[in-house]
Amino acid sequence: MPALSVAQYDTLERAIDRGERIAVRRRQHEYVVIPERIGHERGREQLITRHPTTGDRLVFQLDELDDLQRVG
Repeated sequence: MPALSVAQYDTLERAIDRGERIAVRRRQHEYVVIPERIGHERGREQLITRHPTTGDRLVFQLDELDDLQRVG
């Protein structure tokens, strides 16, 4: 997915503000995570998240995501 749509950015921003879960799909795997913030590294946007059960930090490059949706 080269870039998120406006609707997907809105969904992501709301989920960050409210602490809601989202589902992200990358390379045929789906991850349900709690987004914390959007960051930048080496000119690329990153989605910094936490796993809802373990609390592990997961970082996704936004340009590598295949899909992003709100859960629930």
